Amino acid sequence: MRYLPLSAEDRAEMLAIIGAKSIDDLFVDVPQAARRSGTVDLPGFKSELEVERALTALSNKNVPAGSVPFFCGAGAYKHHVPATVDHIIQRSEFLTSYTPYQPEIAQGTLQVLFEFQTQVANLTGMEVANASMYDGSTATAEALLMAQRVTKRNKAVFSGGVHPHYVHSAETLAHAAQMKTVALKAAIDAEAAVIDAIDADTACVVVQTPNVFGTATDVSKIAEAAHAAGALLVVVVTEVMSLGLLKAPGAMGADIVAAEGQSIGVGLNFGGPYVGLFAAREKLTRQMPGRLCGETVDADGRRGFVLTLSTREQHIRRDKATSNICTNSGLCALAFNIHMSLLGEKGLRRVAEVNHANARKLKDALSSVKGVEVLTPRFFNEFAVKLSKPAAAVVEALAKKGVLGGVPYSRLDPDAGLDDVLLVAATEVVTDADIETFKTRLSEVLA
Repeated sequence: MRYLPLSAEDRAEMLAIIGAKSIDDLFVDVPQAARRSGTVDLPGFKSELEVERALTALSNKNVPAGSVPFFCGAGAYKHHVPATVDHIIQRSEFLTSYTPYQPEIAQGTLQVLFEFQTQVANLTGMEVANASMYDGSTATAEALLMAQRVTKRNKAVFSGGVHPHYVHSAETLAHAAQMKTVALKAAIDAEAAVIDAIDADTACVVVQTPNVFGTATDVSKIAEAAHAAGALLVVVVTEVMSLGLLKAPGAMGADIVAAEGQSIGVGLNFGGPYVGLFAAREKLTRQMPGRLCGETVDADGRRGFVLTLSTREQHIRRDKATSNICTNSGLCALAFNIHMSLLGEKGLRRVAEVNHANARKLKDALSSVKGVEVLTPRFFNEFAVKLSKPAAAVVEALAKKGVLGGVPYSRLDPDAGLDDVLLVAATEVVTDADIETFKTRLSEVLA
């Protein structure tokens, strides 16, 4: 269909029907400081060929992650995705309707999501998982609202080790739900401070392991403290590959797990789309956001799959819905499911072991560089280092030397006062030669 713009009369009629005086009335909830005045500074009309040339020139300025030694993490990790994954996701039995409202014609999609839920529950050590969410940060935000519904309390405490972007995403939604959030000061190891912050008004405590600084923590003591105060424990996992080696959140007392599944089956993709994982205790099932696929039998007794629970606003729940998530990350969930099926339990553990081994090699290499201090006491495949120079400037200098050498913490949290802290990660795709190159170039930059 052609795009047919509305006339001034059409707009006036629509505004009159909803009782708004002007289009600006539709944005009253957006702070004035966040609104743009005037037009966006973009070039005028160009032909298709000219646009292609301009965008190609822009893209050529990028340094692709696979073209140089790559040590970035901080919530998005470069892992090897087998070619089989891209091949299988294109099979016709999975390319069914956008959303599986009619189970009789969406069995491929429903079965995949059912198996996906099983994989997520097994990985996280939880009893039930939903059929995916947008990403890890919005899954965390939904976990807060779920805790609010369960406990009837309106306060969430964030550990100083939770990824700042996750905190900000959750705060945005919590604010709209009139929920108070307390974000503790950034900390390499935040266990004691978190326990001290729990009180009788706390609905949930949000912790991350491995945390944003890479610290792997047994959160069992935090779980005990939260439960003693009548609060829920929400565990965030940004590097899901770590669950192939570390203790599952469910085994440490988690009530809700919100994770980013990008590491399994999904490439970096310049930041998305990714896939949110969400799991909980069985007793909390009906307070979970999103939807759950289940197994059943048809009229002839044949095995089949359906949407068992779908408490979203676009179904009959409407204003009583547990969330307004309008879809799940179906294609990314499928890729996750296929990659996990290819790996199996032993394969996942083996890849996780290689990740940890490479990170240990990286730590040993960087520890020998003058001007580098390793801060993270125990880690999976990512850790923080303190540099003798501002981390952002060091990263820029390394990029010019052909090394993508990590993520400055100041990029995630500019106000933390940690300008000299650099987050570095080493996955299975990192080679010994990459590590040696990083060590050499970093020595040059810090000299």
